[in-house]
Amino acid sequence: MEPVRGDAPERSSLHKPESDVKSCPECGSSSVVEDLTRGERVCGGCGLVLSDHRIDTGAEWRAFSSEEADSRSRVGAPMRYTVHDKGLSTVIDWRDRDVSGRKLSPTRRSEIYRLRKWQIRSRVHSSMDRNLAQALSELERLASQLGIPQPIRELAALLYRKSIQKKLVRGRSIEAMVAATLYAACRIRQKPRPLDEVADASRIDKKKLGQCYRLLLRSLNVRIPLSNPIDYISRFASQLELSSPVQLRTVEILERSRDMGLTIGRDPLGLAAAAIYVASIMMDERRTQREIAEVARVTEVTVRNRYKEIVRKLGIDTMSLV
Repeated sequence: MEPVRGDAPERSSLHKPESDVKSCPECGSSSVVEDLTRGERVCGGCGLVLSDHRIDTGAEWRAFSSEEADSRSRVGAPMRYTVHDKGLSTVIDWRDRDVSGRKLSPTRRSEIYRLRKWQIRSRVHSSMDRNLAQALSELERLASQLGIPQPIRELAALLYRKSIQKKLVRGRSIEAMVAATLYAACRIRQKPRPLDEVADASRIDKKKLGQCYRLLLRSLNVRIPLSNPIDYISRFASQLELSSPVQLRTVEILERSRDMGLTIGRDPLGLAAAAIYVASIMMDERRTQREIAEVARVTEVTVRNRYKEIVRKLGIDTMSLV
């Protein structure tokens, strides 16, 4: 005998998985509003509850300030490529104090000293780890000196790790490979730095740095976007203490030059310097060719030649620039 069933309603869309409920069965609307507080998915057209009792994947505690959220959070720091062990190992503080800030006893201090020594040995136990530890410390020094932001440092560290896996570092200078990866990361993120500036900061010959950079491009199949003179404008203008209208006028000059094909086969540094020179005169914030050439790391002759080409091609009245 079949069991007697009560007057339970049939299984409706309320109990369907979220992936099955794509539109409202009442009005056919595909507008779905998610109420994370109640754990419900509601139709935006008629208000029908499509699903309920959703699992909240967030924290079970509440915080009303960033300090309170940091104190209640039970997760560690994110994984970082700029640390040779990616920040996953234990760190023992060098200060011999406990949680309350009191000094440790001599017996406890000697025990912590031995633990700290073995912890350092366990972190750096292979030749690759030693290479990474030395290279990433050099990367931090070079990036700090050049003022490189953290996302670009992470990308440079990732490129260096890939070069180690490809065995490109063997027989080459660590400083040169680090500088090449940082230069490539700046180009990829469209925050380029002149090759001379990176070479001076890394104390590596420009020719050797260029060789390592080309080796990275060939071996890692890295796609580097074409260098755009506009990418240099903000940094050069800030070093020359030029205002925002001058920067906007410089961008307009470079865009017009690109439309007329003037940027083809030209050094982007020289074009950026010449456009800044023209815009500074037009906006009555004059800077000399020598000042601009020193910031852009090009010669005054290059600035002068690109300046003449821009004025001639764009039809700018030279008398107004005198």
